[in-house]
Amino acid sequence: MLPMMLTLPALRAAYVGGTTPLDVVEEVIARRNALADRAVFITETPDDALRAEARRLMDEGPQGRPLWGIPFAVKDNIDAVGLPTTAACPAYAYDPAADAVVVARLRAAGAIVIGKTNLDQFATGLNGTRSPYGAPRSVFDPAYVSGGSSSGSAVAVASGLCTFALGTDTAGSGRVPAAFNNLVGIKPTPGLVPNTGVVPACRSVDVVTVFAATVPEGVEIRRLMEGEDAGDPFSRAAAPVALPAQPRIGVLAGAEREFYGNADVEALYDAAIARAEALGATILPFDYAPFREAAALLYDGPWVAERLAAVETFLADHADAFDPTVRRIIEGARGKTAVEAFRGRYRLEELRKIVAPVWEAVDMLLLPTSPTTCTVEAMLADPIGRNSQFGRYTNFANLLGYAAIAVPAGFGSSGLPAGVTLVGPGFSDDALAPFASALHHAAAAGLGRDRAAEVPAPVAPASPGEMLPIVVVGAHLTGMPLNPELTGAGGVLLEATRTAVDYRLYALAGTVPPKPGLIHEPDFAGPGIEVEVWALPAAAFGQFVARIPAPLGIGKVTLADGRQISGFLCEAHAVSGAEEITSYGGWRAFRAARS
Repeated sequence: MLPMMLTLPALRAAYVGGTTPLDVVEEVIARRNALADRAVFITETPDDALRAEARRLMDEGPQGRPLWGIPFAVKDNIDAVGLPTTAACPAYAYDPAADAVVVARLRAAGAIVIGKTNLDQFATGLNGTRSPYGAPRSVFDPAYVSGGSSSGSAVAVASGLCTFALGTDTAGSGRVPAAFNNLVGIKPTPGLVPNTGVVPACRSVDVVTVFAATVPEGVEIRRLMEGEDAGDPFSRAAAPVALPAQPRIGVLAGAEREFYGNADVEALYDAAIARAEALGATILPFDYAPFREAAALLYDGPWVAERLAAVETFLADHADAFDPTVRRIIEGARGKTAVEAFRGRYRLEELRKIVAPVWEAVDMLLLPTSPTTCTVEAMLADPIGRNSQFGRYTNFANLLGYAAIAVPAGFGSSGLPAGVTLVGPGFSDDALAPFASALHHAAAAGLGRDRAAEVPAPVAPASPGEMLPIVVVGAHLTGMPLNPELTGAGGVLLEATRTAVDYRLYALAGTVPPKPGLIHEPDFAGPGIEVEVWALPAAAFGQFVARIPAPLGIGKVTLADGRQISGFLCEAHAVSGAEEITSYGGWRAFRAARS
């Protein structure tokens, strides 16, 4: 008997106990068929196709597949082979020739796509009502909006149909639906996760996001998706930023505390602040006004022209195919000039300088994910005004290049949930996670629609004396297939750096998943090789090293700054005849070039 919420730990435990992917698929099919909200999916993966995929995974086994048999849903502006991409516009629909890179990476990890989910058309909206396929509803009250634009993705996870779902986020679409459905929303730093195969909204700031029941699950999925891709010029390699375990947290104060009369959400925000303080954070009020001005640039400034750029040709030929509100927003970009675009960019950079002192005073921000919610009826009566309220505390994050994790904050007297979001500097994605997880656990708000579910306690980080560092160079890098072997063992990313110049890198033949071999060659002068330094609990270090297959092993690796740390090296005989890839500067760059 599977639990209401199909979490990663629950399914992994079920598989150990003898449950099969086919059993899980049959349960997903039954739950999907029984779902009262028929607006959640635009296209469902056919039952027989799900069964066939489950059988294939059973035949091939879980080796090297950290998401073996894990069901997930995909927002319908993200390509998944075998299912049309519509962006919630039937006239726009096409059959993709390839998976989006994020979908391909997740399928390679063993995950199963159960369908394409509904959204505000062309990802334009934060409410979930702007779709000809219907309006998904809050899992707690069908009179209320689900949040958007990733509406169906959030409802699918919160309803227990799948373990996680992909969304996208330009203005808050990966966070607001999480708040309205008692979920975690992982919004990566822009560029950390590639957008290749994603229908753009604002291409320069779009981000693929993850809806999950808990922070550790969402972070694990994000790590499997991330990594540069040649098809997305905005994708970037991670440059991890560390944050203290007991952070200084900026909170709203004075006139910037706006909840549009929603006393429940205001009270839940204050309760979240109190929990953060109880967890050891130092609470510091800050001036949100310049962040709010940056947020306004996304719709009131020239960035709205990016939405027009994404669909300009289609709009010219199919204007009547657009949702009226979506069309009104996108056509509002007509007449925007290059001069306005540059002025907007200049103002954004000025605002970046203005908010810089805030980041000297605090380590992260704690904000209401949405200051209020509303019924579907109220949203349809005032689609622009109500929607703008939802984005008051989300619209700035991608423009300014920040990372964010939205977590549940509890339920109000209305029976509806609210959420809060931790926002950190760019590439603080991993560093935000421990405190976000602790904050979620302290809220004791359940998981999705299962309000009685216990939120797992965050894993207490080992003290520095209990952790051993290890240098990884290939398949264990962040976002690579074997990275979960580190994270699952309690590993913590310490830094991204390079080796000294006297190392060569080779692509080893016949390894699954593909792996490189790092060879130390004195007197050689190369570019140095991209590596990451991780720390593993001492108890897990020996077990991890014991599982390393020949010809790889552990030896001392000299880093660019002269430090010597234990890390992955390769036996010299194994690279005879192998392709040397030293010139790429690292495994990630080589894989991106070859993809």
